[in-house]
Amino acid sequence: MIEFAFVGPIFFLFIFGIFDIGYAAYNHAILEGAVQAAGRDAGIEGATNASIDAKVAAAVKNVNKFAVVTFERKNYAKFSDVNRAEDFIDANGNGSYDSTECFTDENGNGSWNADVGSGGQGGADDVVVYTATAKYDSIFPLWSMLNWQRGDTYFKKQKAFSATTTLRNQPYSQQGSRTKTQICP
Repeated sequence: MIEFAFVGPIFFLFIFGIFDIGYAAYNHAILEGAVQAAGRDAGIEGATNASIDAKVAAAVKNVNKFAVVTFERKNYAKFSDVNRAEDFIDANGNGSYDSTECFTDENGNGSWNADVGSGGQGGADDVVVYTATAKYDSIFPLWSMLNWQRGDTYFKKQKAFSATTTLRNQPYSQQGSRTKTQICP
């Protein structure tokens, strides 16, 4: 009994820690798989954002009914545009955009952006970056009870995992034109 009193708590902490990390890894794997499947479905004509999001959310909620799943889409004209900043004229030579410098407004929002992407699924032949994020509270908040503050999501009480896929929409019609406007404040 005395030996169990020493070893038991450490053993149970170890077991609950393994369950917590394993459950988090499983949730992350399910989200990754659902987003990859959604990426394949999203490129097909007739697929709607709502139906694709519902499939991903259903896959995640089959494993974790308390997860809150959010979605983000950005579309681009071509793959090389993904995460590319809008062009600007670096008048003062500091290597970064300043509000007084001219820029090419490629996404049509009237302001300079570090990413040329537009929101939404886009149209025919557009490149889409689709991201789903699942957030949920840990079943075994062991790490927070031990006050272990690591940056890794697996060790936090509130878990948040994201999965991203990049795809090209099917060319079921002509790709829409994107207007570029030179703006000088």
